Amino acid sequence: MSNSKVSFLESVNSFFDKAAPHTGLPAGLLEQIRVCNAVYRIKFPVKMGNEVKVIEAYRVQHSHHRTPTKGGIRFDMGVNQDEVMALATLMSYKCAIVDVPFGGAKGGIKVDPKKLSTSQLERVTRRYTTELIRRNFIGPAIDVPAPDYGSGPKQMAWIYDTYRAFHPEDLNAAGVVTGKPVTQQGIRGRTEATGRGVFYGIREACESTKDMKELGLTPGIAGKRVVVQGLGNVGSFSATISQEEGDALIVGVVEYEGAIYKKDGIDVKKLLKVRKETGSILNYPDVDTKLEQKDRNKGLEFDCDILIPAALENQITVDNAKNIKAKIIAEAANGPITAAAEVILDKKGILIIPDVYLNAGGVTVSYFEWLKNLSHMRFGRMNKRFNQRQFDLILGQVEGLTGKNVNARDRKVIARGADEIDLVRSGLEETMINSYIEIRELKKRKKKIDNMRTAAFVTALQKISSDYLAMGIFP
Repeated sequence: MSNSKVSFLESVNSFFDKAAPHTGLPAGLLEQIRVCNAVYRIKFPVKMGNEVKVIEAYRVQHSHHRTPTKGGIRFDMGVNQDEVMALATLMSYKCAIVDVPFGGAKGGIKVDPKKLSTSQLERVTRRYTTELIRRNFIGPAIDVPAPDYGSGPKQMAWIYDTYRAFHPEDLNAAGVVTGKPVTQQGIRGRTEATGRGVFYGIREACESTKDMKELGLTPGIAGKRVVVQGLGNVGSFSATISQEEGDALIVGVVEYEGAIYKKDGIDVKKLLKVRKETGSILNYPDVDTKLEQKDRNKGLEFDCDILIPAALENQITVDNAKNIKAKIIAEAANGPITAAAEVILDKKGILIIPDVYLNAGGVTVSYFEWLKNLSHMRFGRMNKRFNQRQFDLILGQVEGLTGKNVNARDRKVIARGADEIDLVRSGLEETMINSYIEIRELKKRKKKIDNMRTAAFVTALQKISSDYLAMGIFP
């Protein structure tokens, strides 16, 4: 097998193997952390029109060092056991890095959601959920799915409803799945969570004057030239938030139908509108470079400061790594860089912000949703009005001391208590900043660790090992 064709799971395990010697942990413990604890492969029939189709699906629980296990469900024709195992493995490390108390899991259903009607998609989702319930593979304290590629709030609502039908006595049934619509016990801010987490991670990385100087860049995300691959949920939010809140310049976009580049910058919201109305990013006006579908991956080689691969795994391989011009690669997708390609990128001095940290925003806010479901309380409900009155009193004191009055519009902004969306964003920002600092500090302490991914993996392995050691299983 050539390096460019290495499997996703092999890449993940290669990163593990690179990090393991830096942990000082015994071989038996490392092997326990490395392997997937449970792999469930399912085939079930679903009626599609006048015929019955047999659907292939998976649920993998990688690690039970913490429970419940947690991970999304992917709806895609490319789903296979190797991929789901790799994604579940990454979830364990991801949760550990951002201090979310879950073990890693992942699910996959081998269908093309674009080719199914809503009713067909519902039947597939509900039958898959039923199979998991029958095998005790799902529950608020067992295994909690979430959206992933090809799925979203609608599917999560169907899972919740199916589980509730089987377990009407479960007071915490809403905690069986996250990423639900807000009207179905979901949480505000979950849809944007992964993309917003990507923004916070990139912004924090760009704050280091020393790191940016080594890359030949100025500190801060503002003005950085960014290329984004993939305009799905993660890519679109990463791009729009980086543009609107970080003043980054989105110069290139790569999508299924092709790629575009404009050195003066692309208006991402306008681009999303054009694509929705015409079906293609290639219809965006006044671009400098346009690549047709067959050449779309050449867009990864556009000249930029930051490249955000936000599509699928294995996008940067030994075949194209040498042509990457970005100085920072921010892995918004899972596994976009193969292990062999990373060696080339490291030699080029490119800073890779690894997926195992950077796209953990989704599971972080899923954790907040799960806590909300278990507490049966909307965040902000207890303290929003109290805080608002306190801020208003402080403003009154300031006005009395200064003799200057704050107008009604400004008062409304300043003396506003935090609502759920504010608390979710604040918690996510705190998580992403602290986790990046922890990884970077470990890399600085351990001189033999040569990149951020290895530092992230070492961080994860040390945290997971502490749970196993506390169980008394290993000496």
